[in-house]
Amino acid sequence: MSSDATQKHLSLVVADLLPFLRRYARALTGSQKTGDRYAAMTLESLLVDRTIFDEASSPKVALFATFHRIWASLGEPVQNDETGLTEKAMSHLENLTANTREALLLHTIEEFTVSEVAQIMDVDASEVEHLLAIALGEMEKSVTGDILVIEDEAIIALHIKQVVTELGHNVTGVARKHTDAVKLAAKKRPDLILSDIQLADGSSGVDAVNDILAEHGNIPVIFITAFPERLLTGERPEPAFLISKPYTEEQVRSAVSQAMFFASSAEISVA
Repeated sequence: MSSDATQKHLSLVVADLLPFLRRYARALTGSQKTGDRYAAMTLESLLVDRTIFDEASSPKVALFATFHRIWASLGEPVQNDETGLTEKAMSHLENLTANTREALLLHTIEEFTVSEVAQIMDVDASEVEHLLAIALGEMEKSVTGDILVIEDEAIIALHIKQVVTELGHNVTGVARKHTDAVKLAAKKRPDLILSDIQLADGSSGVDAVNDILAEHGNIPVIFITAFPERLLTGERPEPAFLISKPYTEEQVRSAVSQAMFFASSAEISVA
């Protein structure tokens, strides 16, 4: 394959992987704007030097490893001059062991193997195992609160409720429809919303969340969807926290623990 053809091929590969880098960057920073800025810096770096693709075990590992080189060089992007939930988030972040959130997100949400996480973070596999061993415990002890679940499938809703309850959170209610979700939020304002995209009556979980945020202000949200790339285009205000269907218990645990640090009240829509 010629050099030009190789460059074109890599560009297409990176384009396919970009939504997942955005998801990771947003969850890591707690912000669409900041996360997308780091993703953009990653792409700019690859325009200058793509040799990492020759060294990494896969294109996805190479993309995330490039991100981490930038992340490590620039440090934590969120300054502790915020107010409200973000201020509380930064207070908790200061007490976490270095690199635990990164390892946890990479392994649980992005589903990299321990070996791949080690490549991305440029550490030994044993160090990744150590980080993962302490990550969930630290995150879960940091913040607990009231969670509203918006999910139309009873078995899934029951499983989610069990997982978050075991983490020490209180589930304020489970809504199957848009109107039920709004009513439950009005009855007791949640500290976190965990919502499916498509609901039982054909209504949208996104619309339900938007209505709740409009009424109650800044609340962190996790969306569950079989098509995360549709909410990770970077073309409009989008959620920072997404879980892909089918999900694992570890993904729910990780996402809930992460999302309780940050909040996003930006209105989002799905094309």
